Amino acid sequence: MTYCVGMRLDKGLIFMSDTRTNSGVDNISVFKKMFTWETPGERYITLMTAGNLATTQAVVSVLEERTKVPHERKPSIMEAPTMFQVARIIGETLREEIARMKAAAGPNATTTFSASIIVGGQIKDMDPKLFMVYPEGNFIEAGDDTPFFQIGETKYGRPILVRAYDRDMSFNDAIKLLMVSFDSTIKANLSVDLPLDLQIYAHGSFAGRNRRILADDPYYNLIANQWSEALKTAFHSLPDYTG
Repeated sequence: MTYCVGMRLDKGLIFMSDTRTNSGVDNISVFKKMFTWETPGERYITLMTAGNLATTQAVVSVLEERTKVPHERKPSIMEAPTMFQVARIIGETLREEIARMKAAAGPNATTTFSASIIVGGQIKDMDPKLFMVYPEGNFIEAGDDTPFFQIGETKYGRPILVRAYDRDMSFNDAIKLLMVSFDSTIKANLSVDLPLDLQIYAHGSFAGRNRRILADDPYYNLIANQWSEALKTAFHSLPDYTG
């Protein structure tokens, strides 16, 4: 499984993804799920994937190839004039790869080859944008009412995001919030685990700050431990049941 979050803030965009993939409890691997393309001073694009690993790797490979070898009919995300068009290209590529794999597997295949994608970034003279792309190739954009997207194993980490998100929060507070969300997911689901990949994109910078968070990361462990203690303290401070 997977857990990825893309979040829109007034200050820019922030992304976090886990790296675990599994085919049963005895076949667990680490694979990167966050990918970035950039042209300094002109555009910055980050993509995160969840779902069938063969599908997501094929999509990323196709997108990468088109940035190096132009396709006569398929535009590159590095040529798209807007982030909306970037999301459209990614959606079309995802839909085509799913259809291709289904056709190759035949009608008796048990694998769905499904995948979903979060993509965000900025193109010069435009505001940063964040989109979620569905397996069918359609997509939605983050806005004031829906300022963050999750893909993969979303339910365990969502409550903290809903309660504590603030569009004006600092990147440091957003990192803290994401770490609590990921810690809650990791503790509840064995198919999500560290290392985590973190990327911060400041509005207008056209450059990201990237970091991999390992299992022995002191700040992550501090947040995880103190959050657990805070929950216990909050629970014991609640009034006793008297019914």
